[in-house]
Amino acid sequence: MRKLAVAIALGLATQVSAQEPSAPPASFMVFFDWGKPDIRSDDAATLDKVAQAWRARPAAHLQLAGHSDRSGSEAVNRAAGLRRAQAARKELERRGIPRNAMSIASFGEDQPLVPTEDGVREVQNRRVVIIIEE
Repeated sequence: MRKLAVAIALGLATQVSAQEPSAPPASFMVFFDWGKPDIRSDDAATLDKVAQAWRARPAAHLQLAGHSDRSGSEAVNRAAGLRRAQAARKELERRGIPRNAMSIASFGEDQPLVPTEDGVREVQNRRVVIIIEE
């Protein structure tokens, strides 16, 4: 939506059009226990909120990005991130979001929330980030 703003500089009135900034995409995170791609019971409510937010704007697209801690090899961690993203997608499908409204990716250990040394198990790094984009 465009608004018309009037700027006054040196006593002269000038019309300037300004654009309202668009709202940032909604984002959510769900976390996972070590070695498991299962949705934890305390994260089920987060997925309910994701589904509710998507229903408010069903033309939106969800990006699900799986992440891992640094407790395994790079290949194992990338696979773990993918399994987590797939598990989150499955749960969101159960909540009524069509598969074609979602895309998944895995970043493995490449984007930690909490930087750690190699081999460290960190629950905040074992996550799926869900972004709802218009």
